[in-house]
Amino acid sequence: MKKWFNTFFDMDEEEEQEMQSKSKPEQQEERPKQQPVKSMRDRKISSASAAATPQLVSIQNVQKSSKVILIEPRVYAEAQDISEHLKGKRAVIVNLQRIDKEQGIRIIDFLSGTVYALGGDIQRIGTDIFLCAPDTIEVDGAISDYYYDEHQ
Repeated sequence: MKKWFNTFFDMDEEEEQEMQSKSKPEQQEERPKQQPVKSMRDRKISSASAAATPQLVSIQNVQKSSKVILIEPRVYAEAQDISEHLKGKRAVIVNLQRIDKEQGIRIIDFLSGTVYALGGDIQRIGTDIFLCAPDTIEVDGAISDYYYDEHQ
């Protein structure tokens, strides 16, 4: 029963000896010093700190896993599939040339919200073509609006 009590309350041998010496001061015996037994709490902490050591990852492996997805949505419902790619840290080029203009606007509104929530970026790269990038991909530069403004 005593062993179960000590195990249940995570007491190690030293704490047990202190409790005994306080309860029976007249019967103190000299015991040879032993290595303290690690409590379950100490074991959990030491295994957690071992698991928390950083793992090294090659930059080449990270760069190889980057993908750019090309999508031509035909219906508004495909906007959710595009946002799943963004959540998976993949850049998406969206071509809206084959969809109704109102639905294209709704898709861009939806994707703008997704990109904003993920801290990414969305840019128009052509007539009805947009680049949506998550926060892991930096977009630099801009495409001029000359052609787009001329043909409107």
